Amino acid sequence: MPATVHVRELTADDLDAAWELGRFAFGSDPQRPAPASAPVPGLTRYGAFDDSGRLVGKAVDLHHDQWWSGRAVPAADVAGVAVAPEARGRGVARALLAGLLRGAHERGAAISTLYPTVAAPYRACGWESAGVLRTVDLATAALPRHRPASHLTVRAGTTADLAAVDALYEKVARHRDGMLTRRGELFDATDRGLPGDGVTLVEADGELVGYATWQRGRGYGADSVLTVDEALAVTTEAARELVGVLGSWASVAPTLRLCPLDGDAVSIQLPLESAREHERDLWMHRPVDVALAVSARGWPAHARGVVDFGLTDPLAEWNAGTWRLAVAEGAAELTRVDGEADLRLEVRGFALLYAGAARARSVAQAGLLHGAGDPAALDLLGVGGPTQLLDYF
Repeated sequence: MPATVHVRELTADDLDAAWELGRFAFGSDPQRPAPASAPVPGLTRYGAFDDSGRLVGKAVDLHHDQWWSGRAVPAADVAGVAVAPEARGRGVARALLAGLLRGAHERGAAISTLYPTVAAPYRACGWESAGVLRTVDLATAALPRHRPASHLTVRAGTTADLAAVDALYEKVARHRDGMLTRRGELFDATDRGLPGDGVTLVEADGELVGYATWQRGRGYGADSVLTVDEALAVTTEAARELVGVLGSWASVAPTLRLCPLDGDAVSIQLPLESAREHERDLWMHRPVDVALAVSARGWPAHARGVVDFGLTDPLAEWNAGTWRLAVAEGAAELTRVDGEADLRLEVRGFALLYAGAARARSVAQAGLLHGAGDPAALDLLGVGGPTQLLDYF
């Protein structure tokens, strides 16, 4: 393949070739869907082309927002990355991701995340492993039984309840780190129907206090599985009610499959000590614009301090340089300063700290933080706590 790779946004004329590239990469159904000609709101498709004009790589920037400690941070979430087999190992993916980052920076994204099939190529471009989307299986019969509470109403949801479901999701998600806001053009453009096969609601005095969305699956024998896409509650009583309803499936669905959120109202009701891991999806993070990533997110009210550090980012040169981080009163700011700092951070180390995935001394031991200064000073960047995830993209 020629050394030159040309990266640009895909047009409608490129979509057939992009679909074919994705089919080979991901083993999709060879039955081609109806061609899409109109742009999809809330996403940008990128392609890498060789000198002959052949598409040799593709990737999608999903224009998500993510909750980070109470504030919505604009993100460029990466999906659908594929490179033609003849072009692999020749810098196509790097050029493609560099172009995606540049475009994301221009449109105002602050951070980027992705779920990799293999981590190494993304590490080479500045993303680092910072979380896991975990799916577990539980014996449905092991769920604790609960006498229905007389002051709560349990009923099946309808499409008229979707706004209330969205509002409750936001109550749970907004004060965590890394969860999608489920707002914006990409979500608004989706035809909203009831998710899965059913929605179970728990209400108190007409107000939604818990919900579960689920898929029944097939059969009713020993291998039958009830898949719970989400089970969220904002009170202990509502969580117990939901768990009781889910446990009632034991006679026809011996296995319950769900993604637990650490420490939330529903998870603390579950016998997670007996859970069997069904699937683990690695989640990787990197900054698109470090200054915006810091200023846009929420910060713990108790955090306060100032630290200078140098940052290297070979793929996003606008992030490189010497920065001063100042945190106070639930907000933070990065400003450029002259000279060299005692601490020098690589962009993957920034990702680990920002996402609460590691302490600064661990980042230094991993070779991503250098210098004569005390590494612990950069714990100030990682005070937000670990990420929690519910959405795969």
